[in-house]
Amino acid sequence: MIVLKSPREIEVLRRAGVILADVMDRLRTVVKAGMSTLEIDEEVEAFIEKRGATPAFKGYRGFPATVCVSINDEVVHGIPSAHRRLKEGDIVGLDLGCVVDGYYADCAFTMPIGDIPPAVQRLLDVTRESLYLAIEQCRPGRRLGDVSHAVQRHVESHGFAIVRAFVGHGIGRALHEEPQVPNFGDPGRGPVLRAGMVLAIEPMVTMGSGDVRVLDDGWTAVTRDGSLAAHFEHTIAVTEDGPDVLTRAGSAGTGGTR
Repeated sequence: MIVLKSPREIEVLRRAGVILADVMDRLRTVVKAGMSTLEIDEEVEAFIEKRGATPAFKGYRGFPATVCVSINDEVVHGIPSAHRRLKEGDIVGLDLGCVVDGYYADCAFTMPIGDIPPAVQRLLDVTRESLYLAIEQCRPGRRLGDVSHAVQRHVESHGFAIVRAFVGHGIGRALHEEPQVPNFGDPGRGPVLRAGMVLAIEPMVTMGSGDVRVLDDGWTAVTRDGSLAAHFEHTIAVTEDGPDVLTRAGSAGTGGTR
């Protein structure tokens, strides 16, 4: 069942989202070559707790860390480690969530470490663009398939591939709620979007086939062909005025898609 959120609940979700937006801003400045992925995790956990929130991922279904840190061909769910250090030319996906007063927010972005080739930068750009095109579809009366198709059309038109093994989701009192939000699909299909729906939309895109496998740690998903992958995510409320990005920097008390 899709649970609609009240305006009061959306404001609590926004409080969680603003914390994540601030964390993302900080990570863009502090994450550098030579840093271990465990140091990133410790930085985020301390930041979230200092703001009075609780990390959403740590302990969730047994996940051992606060942040999923996924490097290069790792698509999602990378486990932080003191022995894994970022290098110049890497790309790193950072997926994080927090809980405020029992409500969850979830977001992700992929960033370069130093200079990267133009083709890899294009992967990041197209993945991020596909997210915002999907967000623009989050309006009452549209269908979930319109959201999914917006991602697929943009990604595939640029020669990249969708990872179909993982999808977005509803979010609120639980980290994962109905509906599932695939990054592929047909327009005009699926549930009708209604004001009060809150979705975590998260395109995962590769330079190769889009097929993935999970490593022996039981969490880290990597591309089967070793191609690079990017991941971007926002938590969005559907409102009568259109999409409201709750994990957007500067979103406190405001709406809109940017």
